[in-house]
Amino acid sequence: MNLETSHTHFHTLVVLVENKPGVLTRVAGLFARRGFNIDSLAVAPTNDEKFSRITIVVDAESAPLDQIIKQLDKLINVVDIRKLDPPNSVERELMLVAVAAPSTRRSEIMDLVRIFDATVMNVGIDQMMLSISGSPTRVDDFEQLLRPYGIVEIQRTGRVALPKLRKTD
Repeated sequence: MNLETSHTHFHTLVVLVENKPGVLTRVAGLFARRGFNIDSLAVAPTNDEKFSRITIVVDAESAPLDQIIKQLDKLINVVDIRKLDPPNSVERELMLVAVAAPSTRRSEIMDLVRIFDATVMNVGIDQMMLSISGSPTRVDDFEQLLRPYGIVEIQRTGRVALPKLRKTD
């Protein structure tokens, strides 16, 4: 994930699909065949076991949004497609990161953990495993500040997102 790109370079699509085998493969295959670049992809069942929600963050440079939506809409198991506007949606991401943490530097790392409201998941002889969830920008910032300590291993989930709730009728 490119940490220096702004959210305007990406489209966030939430695609409701039938929860059937092979649907994710067909969606990903569509992007591969068309040469559309996926920045992140997250999929999980919804509150209705018949459906899954796929959150796809697409590089806006690689494909026109209307073309992506038209191609997705042709897939038989796709029920609904929504483009989320960042100011009108809530986006979150989870990151697990193992960072080099000799005893002489742990207090500095713990300061970052407190500032970002992250969590220590595991501690080893010379490493710490941390977890953070939040907006993609917040997760990016935490990752950047950990880099000087030495990131040993990292896993990010990619974005999940929903539209903000309406406040009035």
